[in-house]
Amino acid sequence: MAILSFQAPKSGRNKPGREAVLVLLLLLLSLFPSRNGFAERLKDIAYIEGMRENQLVGYGLVVGLNGTGDKGKATLQSITNMLLRMGLTVNPKDIKAKNAASVMVTATLPPFPRNGNRIDAIVSALADAKNLEGGTLLMTPLRGPDGKVYGMAQGPVSIGGFSAGGGGASIQKNHPTVGRVPNGVLIEREVTFDLNDRKEIKVLLREPDFTVASNAMREINRALKGGYAEAVDPSTIRITVPESYQGRVVEFVRLIEHVNVEVDRTARVVINERTGTVIIGENVKISPVAIAHGGLTIEVRTDFLVSQPEPFSRGKTTVVPETSLTAEEKKAHLMKVSGATLGEVVRALNAMGVTSRDLIAILQALKAAGALKAELEII
Repeated sequence: MAILSFQAPKSGRNKPGREAVLVLLLLLLSLFPSRNGFAERLKDIAYIEGMRENQLVGYGLVVGLNGTGDKGKATLQSITNMLLRMGLTVNPKDIKAKNAASVMVTATLPPFPRNGNRIDAIVSALADAKNLEGGTLLMTPLRGPDGKVYGMAQGPVSIGGFSAGGGGASIQKNHPTVGRVPNGVLIEREVTFDLNDRKEIKVLLREPDFTVASNAMREINRALKGGYAEAVDPSTIRITVPESYQGRVVEFVRLIEHVNVEVDRTARVVINERTGTVIIGENVKISPVAIAHGGLTIEVRTDFLVSQPEPFSRGKTTVVPETSLTAEEKKAHLMKVSGATLGEVVRALNAMGVTSRDLIAILQALKAAGALKAELEII
C-alpha cells in the first residue's frame, strides 16, 4: 500500500498550477488499477499435478454405547471375530450387541503425508444403531483404492449433538448416527511424490477455460521473464523449471502460485427449484424482450347454513353446506426487460414485483426464447 502525504503551501503565491493537479490525479489513478477483470492468485484457481488428496475407507466397531447399538447378526459376527483374534473363543449367542455398532470409517489423506501425522476420521453407522454418542472406535485399518493400508483409526467418537426421548416425546440435535474422531487416524504409509527432481511441472485449472489458461500462461512468463510456460489445453499449463530453480522446485512453486491471473467467469444462472433460490452471475445479460406477467387467483369458499324446521313439525334441524367459487385473473402488463450488466438485470426483474418462484419460470422462458445470454443450471 502506498501512502501519499501532501502539505499545503503556507502562502497563496505558491499554489499548485493546473499541471501539478493533473500530475497528482494521474498518480492517484495509477494506485487504483482498472478492475475490468477480476484477478485471483494462481493457487486459488489451480493446483500442481500430483498434489492431490486421496480417500481412505475401512470397516470398524464402535463400543461403549448406552444400549443404542445394533440388533443385527452382522455386528455379533464382527465381535466374535475380533475376540477370536485376541485369543478368546465365545459363542455368538452369548453376546449382546446393544452396546456396539458396526460403522464405516472414512478419512481424507492430504498431499505429502508423513508417517506419524494425524488426521480426522468420519464414523458412520452401518446397521440399525440409534446413537453413537459416548462410543469409542476400536482400531480400524484404513485402505486406499490400491488396497494398501495407509492409516489406523481409533479413538472416542464425537457427534456434536444429542438424542433423547421418553413417554412418546423425543428431541434430537444434529445427526447422532454420524460422528467424528478428531486426530483419530495415525498415518502409517507415505504417498511418494518427489517434487524437487522434476524438470517441469503442470498446473491444472480447477475450472477449465481457454481465456484463463491463456492469461495464466502470460502472467507466469511475465513473472519468470521468459517463455517457460505453455498452455497445453484449457485446463493445463506446462511450466519448465528454470535452471536457477533446479533442485529448488518448492521455492519455484511458491513463486508462481502468488501470480495474479485475470479470471473470466462463464455467464451462468443457477436455480434451486426446491428452495426457490436464484443465483445470477456477474456476466449475465438479457437481450431486449417484452415480458407479460400476471396471476390467476381461484378462491373456493364453503359456508355452513343451519336449516331450522317449523315449530311442532316433524322435521329435523340440519346443517346445509353452501359452496361458492370465484376466480380472479390479474391483468398482465407487458414490460420491456433488458440489461448489459447484473445491476440492470436485477433492477428490471425487481420492477416487475415477481416472487422467486415466478422468477424461476421467467428465467426458464427467457432461456427458451434465446434472450438469456447465460448458462441456465437447475439443481
